[in-house]
Amino acid sequence: MTVENWPDYLKGMDGKLGKLRPEVPEIMKGFGAIAKSAISEGALDSKTKELMALAVGIAARCDGCLGYHTKAAIKYGATREEITETIGVAIYMGGGPSLMYGAEALAAFDAFSKQQANETL
Repeated sequence: MTVENWPDYLKGMDGKLGKLRPEVPEIMKGFGAIAKSAISEGALDSKTKELMALAVGIAARCDGCLGYHTKAAIKYGATREEITETIGVAIYMGGGPSLMYGAEALAAFDAFSKQQANETL
């Protein structure tokens, strides 16, 4: 799927996830705990972990993963160069399909970076 507007896409996903949450509350609570624990600082910093999650999202061809993990990587200070190197690793591990999703991930980075810059103004 090609996402035209990454911030709007995530708003839509947030709404869908919000509708799912009360249907499977324990699963959502457990998934949230796993996510929080997995990304928390440890031997690896949170930015590195978000870049790893982005690479997996690219290789797994998960649109939501691209959006959420790109946005989080920016929050933790990821640069465009770090994103493109992450995309390169994902392409290496996932081949041609990851190349297509890598291009989507870079578009997401550009969109969220622009959004963050506009919010800072």
